[in-house]
Amino acid sequence: MKKIITEKTTPQQPKMQPEIGGKKCVEIWSAQCGECLKWRIIPSEDEYEEIRSKFIEDPFVCSKKPGVSCNDKADIEYDKSRTWVIDKPNTPKTPTGFKRRMVMRGCESRIDCYYKTPNGKKQLRSPTDVSNFLTSYPEYNMNGHISLQHFSFNAPKIMQDTLPLTSAAAAPKD
Repeated sequence: MKKIITEKTTPQQPKMQPEIGGKKCVEIWSAQCGECLKWRIIPSEDEYEEIRSKFIEDPFVCSKKPGVSCNDKADIEYDKSRTWVIDKPNTPKTPTGFKRRMVMRGCESRIDCYYKTPNGKKQLRSPTDVSNFLTSYPEYNMNGHISLQHFSFNAPKIMQDTLPLTSAAAAPKD
């Protein structure tokens, strides 16, 4: 886990579970304390995104969670009971009305990121899709306050040591 601290990444820890079409998606959000290294569950995706968007200049610590300190037991342990993925720090917070979705591919080797639009008419899978959507639906551009910089298609890193042994991605390479 030292690598996580060195790279100042904000871990999001999902328990992957089936969604539509049997694809796995993030179920639990968490952040690691920069002081005691314990994992704290973050109650909502919105709160998690707020922490992640400012992680480098304002690292997460236990005391930011009401009634919690570094002396308390960890909320969750980094182990093989679920697949963990690590998000990049300072990934922008998803604009109001949009939903960022991360779906693990069936082979568990990669995660695809996309955005659901506020009107539900489209899934945005690239910066070009975002640009085209904002041009076609200017009412969702919030008077020019939303731009491509507010969207990130960078996929979180899958922590290979937490993949199930039955996963093709976790299988030993010959």
